Amino acid sequence: MGSDWLEAQCRDAPAALRERALSYLEPGSGPLPHRLCRAARSALEAVLARPGDRSVALDLLAADALVTLALKAQAAADPAGLERFAGELLGD
Repeated sequence: MGSDWLEAQCRDAPAALRERALSYLEPGSGPLPHRLCRAARSALEAVLARPGDRSVALDLLAADALVTLALKAQAAADPAGLERFAGELLGD
């Protein structure tokens, strides 16, 4: 699972949201669900760095989309590990 899967998942998203979300995804190795999780955290950190600033609304939507994609990627790659992954994502 990699860029083809991610591209297919993002195909119908609004261009601005797709571009913003993918801008947080760092190139590299490692499982895609974990990379998406790190990207979501980066997007959320950008939001939290400017509380009350409406200009970060797209970053908040990107964080949400990236969390969703991380969970979908995990479910596709290892359905049995989804609960554990979700717990890790939440910091349990």
